[in-house]
Amino acid sequence: MDAYLQAIILGIVQGISEFLPISSDGHLVVAEQVLGKTFGAGIAAGKDLEVMLHLGTLAAIVAVYAHDLWNLRKDFRLCALIVMATIPAAVVGLTLEDWFDQMFDSPLAAGFGFLITAALLYTGHVMERGGHTEKTLPWPAMLLIGCFQALALLPGVSRSGSTIVCGLLTGMDRVSATRFSFLLAVPVTAGAIALTMKHLLEGDHPALPFGPMLVGIVVAFGVGWLVLQGMIRLVQQRRLPWFATYCVVLGVITIALSLRSPPVIHPTTASVRAMSDH
Repeated sequence: MDAYLQAIILGIVQGISEFLPISSDGHLVVAEQVLGKTFGAGIAAGKDLEVMLHLGTLAAIVAVYAHDLWNLRKDFRLCALIVMATIPAAVVGLTLEDWFDQMFDSPLAAGFGFLITAALLYTGHVMERGGHTEKTLPWPAMLLIGCFQALALLPGVSRSGSTIVCGLLTGMDRVSATRFSFLLAVPVTAGAIALTMKHLLEGDHPALPFGPMLVGIVVAFGVGWLVLQGMIRLVQQRRLPWFATYCVVLGVITIALSLRSPPVIHPTTASVRAMSDH
């Protein structure tokens, strides 16, 4: 399959699924399998490309939340809370790196992850409490949000969905839970990208084709910028059950298809990509 076309398709998938609570990594796993089985081999080192696509959606977060990110320089407490909530995912991701390699070659694992995401979204919709913002929530609650983010290292488990739901369950209002979820995405995503670039520069992984990679990043940014703004409005309107239903349907279909045929195995690893799921 043409490398540029594959990069565009994956960029669109990343841009849409990164900000909706439906798991970008889970969708990339499924999309990669579909592209591999339908068109054969595509971009070499495709898994590393998927990590780099997060550069586009990271730029979208920075563009939409530029004011909030700029104000962090004056808010030591919130900066400390973001660091605290980032630690669990960093520790789990680096400690279980090899295990996540295997999980990210498994559409079956992604299928079960979609079902976990659906359960979380339904729970958050029913049990949200409201009242706090990210500035007033107690420290232990922020650590719990970080643990939920670590759960999202699994393919199919949405990072944004997990952290938004945990924010709602611990007492944050919908707007604050959404904002904090995406602010929290910045250090995790940046860390995953930096780790991937380190591997590429050291020659541990095959070099990525620069042209398709750049096209995919630009597409992910444009699509992600639009979707993120829509996602903020959808959370305010209490639309999480929509995404929960979608994840149930996709999870069941993915599991059923995975049990019927073996996955397409790629020669490169994806463990660092797991750290950046949204």
